[in-house]
Amino acid sequence: QVQLVESGGGLVQAGGSLTLSCAASGSIFRINDMGWYRQAPGKQRELVARITKGGTTNYADSAKGRCTISRDNAKNTVTLQMNSLKPEDTAVYYCYGKIFTTLTLSTDFWGQGTQVTVSS
Repeated sequence: QVQLVESGGGLVQAGGSLTLSCAASGSIFRINDMGWYRQAPGKQRELVARITKGGTTNYADSAKGRCTISRDNAKNTVTLQMNSLKPEDTAVYYCYGKIFTTLTLSTDFWGQGTQVTVSS
């Protein structure tokens, strides 16, 4: 079994910063893309940022300039540094990983989600 476990959410004032971390564990052969998505009440889940195994990054327009995604391939972890947070960033943030459990079999795995609340 594979698990993604997030940490680092919480309550922060507008303009503040938070760092989200996610660790993948279990029967992992290799991990391709990892990333962070978020879902606000009444809205669909949306991309925040993704990073390939080689370190190529992709950010949502709302995250560009305010967020930095990074990963440690040796530790199977991905981190999202968020700065200049706004009330509209309030959402449940989910860690994502495209994980191969064998040489050829991959599955999209998700963490349980961590709440980020930004007060005005």
